[in-house]
Amino acid sequence: MRRLLATRGVRTVDADAVGHAVLANEALAPVAGRWPGVVFEGEIDRKALARIVFANPDELRALEEITHPLIFGRIEAELEGFDGVAAVEMPLVDPGLGWPRIVVDARDEIRVRRAMKRGMSEAEVRERMAAQPSRARWLAGAALVVPNHGDLESLEATVGQLVGYLVEAE
Repeated sequence: MRRLLATRGVRTVDADAVGHAVLANEALAPVAGRWPGVVFEGEIDRKALARIVFANPDELRALEEITHPLIFGRIEAELEGFDGVAAVEMPLVDPGLGWPRIVVDARDEIRVRRAMKRGMSEAEVRERMAAQPSRARWLAGAALVVPNHGDLESLEATVGQLVGYLVEAE
């Protein structure tokens, strides 16, 4: 949805991309210290790290303690002084930032199928989903819910309406 918002003039930030940059830079040393087996030739093997942290909630929490302050700091710096509608795509239920949350919703079966089309195995997808908050928890904290159960054209139409609403509400 972030890309659809950006094509309609909304300032967007991809928290996953920010997280990848953080892992490659300021989080590299602390991650290497905690999980030395995931570092190869000076770079973090994100797939190896994912296998560890998504299999153990304590390890995921440890990674988040290292990365989240750095990620949020970069995002806040990027948006500092910006006056307008901005959307930060992030896979967190409540990052504690006080921003209204728009949740893009799809049934779990659809999420599994879409992730598998991107190259993940069903077991990998389900393991990651098990480590994430439930769909019900996502929906409970949403200021707005964007349904994404259908095709891309349906989502594009919904995003068009959403942008109109956001610009009007600003």
